[in-house]
Amino acid sequence: MESAKEKLKQEAHLLIFPFPLQGHINTMLRLADALSFAGGLRISFLNTDHNHRLLSFFSPSQYSRFSLRSKFRFLSIPDGLPDDKPRSVNQVIELVISLRTRSMDSFRELLLASGERDPDGWPPVTCFIVDGAMPFFMDTAQALGIPAIVFRTISASSLWVYLHIPHMIEAGELPFSGDADLDEPIKSVPAMESFLRRRDLPSICRQATKAEDEVLQLFANISASATRSKGLILNTSNCLEAPILSQTHSLFPITYAVGPLHSLVESITSSSVSASLLAEDRSVLIWLDAQPDRSVAYVSFGSLAQLTGEEFLEFRHGFVNSGHRFLWVVRPDLVAGGTAAVEMVESEERVRLVAWAPQEEVLRHRAVGCFITHSGWNSTVESAATGVPMVCWPRAWDQLVNSRLVGEVWKVGLDMKDVCRRELVERMVRAAMEGEKAVELRHVAAEMAVEIGRSVGEGGDSRLDFERLVRDILSLSLCASTA
Repeated sequence: MESAKEKLKQEAHLLIFPFPLQGHINTMLRLADALSFAGGLRISFLNTDHNHRLLSFFSPSQYSRFSLRSKFRFLSIPDGLPDDKPRSVNQVIELVISLRTRSMDSFRELLLASGERDPDGWPPVTCFIVDGAMPFFMDTAQALGIPAIVFRTISASSLWVYLHIPHMIEAGELPFSGDADLDEPIKSVPAMESFLRRRDLPSICRQATKAEDEVLQLFANISASATRSKGLILNTSNCLEAPILSQTHSLFPITYAVGPLHSLVESITSSSVSASLLAEDRSVLIWLDAQPDRSVAYVSFGSLAQLTGEEFLEFRHGFVNSGHRFLWVVRPDLVAGGTAAVEMVESEERVRLVAWAPQEEVLRHRAVGCFITHSGWNSTVESAATGVPMVCWPRAWDQLVNSRLVGEVWKVGLDMKDVCRRELVERMVRAAMEGEKAVELRHVAAEMAVEIGRSVGEGGDSRLDFERLVRDILSLSLCASTA
């Protein structure tokens, strides 16, 4: 008869490691949540020490919820940076370098630990889902015989653009000068020729001054590295990005489009998970209860973006002049250079400021009429799934691609990129909240929300891809455990 130790050794043990930023952690924790209900898997969710402390402090209920599951645990390793070092958008490249050069020994030691060497007596890791922003961890795992699946938390469209950086350079479309016409179409990215402009390219494309630009090459190489994995997971669905997904299959034959993940988790478990590295103010839900239907514009520029004092005041004047109510997420570090501008807004009767909000619940609230967003992918699909029209003001990275999808491809919102004038802010808010345009946006957004619901439900394309992912994780694990 098979001994308990032998059975334990053959048990599938999945390690999940997100890039250590809020949006990446939240998305991959949702995937972990869904997988934990699939059965047959032990799941270790790996954070950096820094984020592990923040998660357990600011999201104690979610942390406890997972910790109570017998086959789920949190682990952490150092990121190599001092505790007091900011982990903001301006330090992303530094964080990547630190992870690659200072965290690898701890990561390798974790992979090699098993059985008696494992702190909980868990079996060896048999499969690894890694954030695609950290391919060096994928390479280390696969060198040790552990199959790795890459998860890119950005949109399929943004990934497709990053993958085509070499093609744009070859076609002479990159780089371009600072005074170039930003509305010039980009023709060397297949399936996006009809709508992609210079203006919509990731911010690194605008900043590059030469074809050999290090950051440009870094993003192209990181994106291409996913082809070395056993498969690619994307937080999207056919109803959102079918033309692009059909293209990505040429590079990634094994692709799992399992999103939007917050909707998938809710469909599978009848609940949702949202872990935050910031303290949520849930009193805003009580405030929303007192507001009329579709009377509030919800404003959040995410967990990393910063505004200048001038930009903040332009938004403030545009909001106030529109005559609508606003729930505005203003993180302590949102406005660069001080709090004077924020203090001017706090006295406004129709504007409720909050340091951080439970976004999924806010977007589902009947009082919310539109979402003014930085167009991060998580925020974009959360809004799309709830049928809330968007006003997009992207700041950097892939956000510029996403806002183009919202305004030009899906037509569920308005794209306000590159402009921050109070008159335009007022006009955009009015268009999204009142009149014929608002009715049109709400209608199209509601139809998209229905399609998303179908995709994550029983028999939907996202649900079927998720079920295929579970089967493949178990199959890969079996091969790894018997190797």
